[in-house]
Amino acid sequence: MIQARLEEVRRRIASAAQAAGRDAGAIHLIAVTKTVSAQQAAEAVAAGIANLGENRVQEGIAKRAALGRQGRQVRWHLIGHLQRNKARLAAETFDVVHSVDSVDLAARLGQVVRPAGKLGALVQVNVSGEASKHGCRPEEAKPLVQAILEQGRLDWLGLMTMAPWSEDPEAAAPHFRRLRELRDRLRSDLLSPEQREAGVGRELSMGMTGDFEAAVREGATMVRIGTAIFGEREG
Repeated sequence: MIQARLEEVRRRIASAAQAAGRDAGAIHLIAVTKTVSAQQAAEAVAAGIANLGENRVQEGIAKRAALGRQGRQVRWHLIGHLQRNKARLAAETFDVVHSVDSVDLAARLGQVVRPAGKLGALVQVNVSGEASKHGCRPEEAKPLVQAILEQGRLDWLGLMTMAPWSEDPEAAAPHFRRLRELRDRLRSDLLSPEQREAGVGRELSMGMTGDFEAAVREGATMVRIGTAIFGEREG
């Protein structure tokens, strides 16, 4: 079942990419295993998933341990809100943190020495302005990216956002477009031509089960898919 769902998600990503004149190979599919069993996560890895996303640090620790060698073959992404007091655990467990939303959190993550190398960091931006959403305001993104660039143990990968829920997936498109435009401005203002050429800050983590095709058309390079792969879940 997971194999068939994955094939359908990949087909839809490829179709949306083609419609936008993009290379589907440049879009990373992150299978979100929130509340999913380790066995199901293992099935997704066996089916070709190279990126797993978790919302909570402790759940990520437990699942990574349960997957053993298989878990060491994938890249682990923390996509949920990160509390400051769990920054060290997050940096030690995950390869990428999508939810860096303050200079203080960036500093805490940057203090952690990782044998595996730099921690990938995406700045979470609340482009919709919803009070229920985490993330910095768009105008706060520039000093936050500057702080990450100054941290020798962090690698600024780009930006992340969550669009407001809507029954119409296309309603998310303007929010995704604003994130892409903000990413482009930040790269132009803060990076050297050499850094831009090397791909620093190019990633856009946006799009989930309900709106990932709109995200792909607006430039997403990482889509975070749970339900479309694993089915409806509790929690």
